[in-house]
Amino acid sequence: MKTIHATYENGVFRPTEPVELPESCEVEFEPRIVAEARPQPPDPQFAHLDAGLARIYATLSHRYDGGSTDAAARHDEHQP
Repeated sequence: MKTIHATYENGVFRPTEPVELPESCEVEFEPRIVAEARPQPPDPQFAHLDAGLARIYATLSHRYDGGSTDAAARHDEHQP
């Protein structure tokens, strides 16, 4: 069997290329780091914060356009 390269993110190993294995099969491996994780540079506007908090604020600062122009009209849409 060939070597499978993967990235470890959020507690999960994600292969970087297609893997030829049966779905849901159990595998065993010994991870070996081949390249250190490259940290994302923090957004300059959040440079005064620690790196983890700066990444959170940078993510939250990205705008999401959901198509709705009146959020207040839908504020309890998901309530039972």
